[in-house]
Amino acid sequence: MNKSDMIERFNREQRIDIVYPGTRREADEYVIRQISSGEEDSFISYSSLTASQADAIIQRELDYFASLGRRFEWKLYDFDQPANLRDRLEARGFEIGDAEALMVMGLESGHPLLTASIPESIKPITNDEGVDGLMALEESIWQESHQELGHRLKHDLRHTPDELMIHAAYDEAGRIVSGAWMYMHTGTSFCSFWGGSTLPDYRGKGLYTGLIAIRAQEAWKRGFRLLTVDASPMSRPVLERKGFQCLGYTYPCKSPQV
Repeated sequence: MNKSDMIERFNREQRIDIVYPGTRREADEYVIRQISSGEEDSFISYSSLTASQADAIIQRELDYFASLGRRFEWKLYDFDQPANLRDRLEARGFEIGDAEALMVMGLESGHPLLTASIPESIKPITNDEGVDGLMALEESIWQESHQELGHRLKHDLRHTPDELMIHAAYDEAGRIVSGAWMYMHTGTSFCSFWGGSTLPDYRGKGLYTGLIAIRAQEAWKRGFRLLTVDASPMSRPVLERKGFQCLGYTYPCKSPQV
């Protein structure tokens, strides 16, 4: 599948038709909204705009979410139209986050990830205590609260356990030193990868690769054939060596405070 076809498939399955756990999907001819039922921000997963209507729709969405008393994220991709949509959002007060590479890989029989050995230190997380340990790791690395993320992961493990898989690598003292999770999007071809944070002293030891491999193997077992991840500059080279292709760049655009 060529790049343009893959972008079309990604848009359809991961941005337009998808219903995310813990959200209410709202759609019209201009945007797809995902309204959070919890503490996390709601977001716009997809937009179809022209240059002549973009500013009016942006203001409409600002007014709509203000009426809900909610801040939201406009998840923007660099192939979205109009081409200057990011500039238009910024002009309306949106905070534009750092770019991440949209990476996608197709799994086929015989792919090296499917036969890769998994480090013994990598184990599944299935309870709240494990999630708390993973959030402690995330907070120690990124120096910011991950409370809302922790609540969502706990909720999804309890209510949609067939759609979420979490793994972590432990040191000899039982401390989590690397961790990642995967959502398996029922009704689509995709699993999405998240996390992958590793403590500095444990980088370069194969843990990140092991977390990629175990998720790929689980995705394959469950019939999913496409993997996607928003990659940081540090992660992108590793993912490319494993066979991921960059389709473009995505930007988290946070609306002004309500």
